[in-house]
Amino acid sequence: MEIKKVTDPSFRKYGRVVEGIDFTDLVNAIKEKTPLPEGVAYEPSIAELEATQSAKELQRRSYGELPIQVGYCNGHNYKLNAVEYHRSSEINVAATDAVLIVGMQQDVTDDFTYDTAKMEAFLVTAGTAVELYATTLHYAPCSADDGGFKVGIVLPAGTNYPLKESHDGWEDSLITAQNKWLIGHAEGGLDAGAHIGLVGKNLDIRESCEK
Repeated sequence: MEIKKVTDPSFRKYGRVVEGIDFTDLVNAIKEKTPLPEGVAYEPSIAELEATQSAKELQRRSYGELPIQVGYCNGHNYKLNAVEYHRSSEINVAATDAVLIVGMQQDVTDDFTYDTAKMEAFLVTAGTAVELYATTLHYAPCSADDGGFKVGIVLPAGTNYPLKESHDGWEDSLITAQNKWLIGHAEGGLDAGAHIGLVGKNLDIRESCEK
């Protein structure tokens, strides 16, 4: 699959580059205060990241003063494995180069299947922040090189925390955490009970034709 840049016009239906905020302090905090595992690690809320001026500006400007959480998704990854979406935008702050594989919720069928052939890959360069719209399908970032990736993840407070109630039937069957709807791939190694609805290849960015 071709890997474009988030500055490419084709990214506009998925999100936008966040302008007008200096992310230096948040990028440095992600680099210095978060680990880089061999696999993939996600933490929804890290106090040191939330204390940065960048985080305060994101809460004030990008989320209209709503309470937010700032965590990270770091590691080494090359495959899609699943897609998720929220009822809110997610902001990714790249502390290293990273690749995002994204699609559109509008292409999910009535029985909650989705063809991975519809997805596109985009490079986010270090120091760049992008807003992924609520209707953008996404999952863990992918490594842009062998060095792995570190990406700050900004969401409304409470997102991705454990559910308090059971959810069954229709779209509810996709809810795996607070404000998280997930569609998995059969080869994604997901927990039992996850909705398996991705059809087609489990995309691997190492098969890309261009970066």
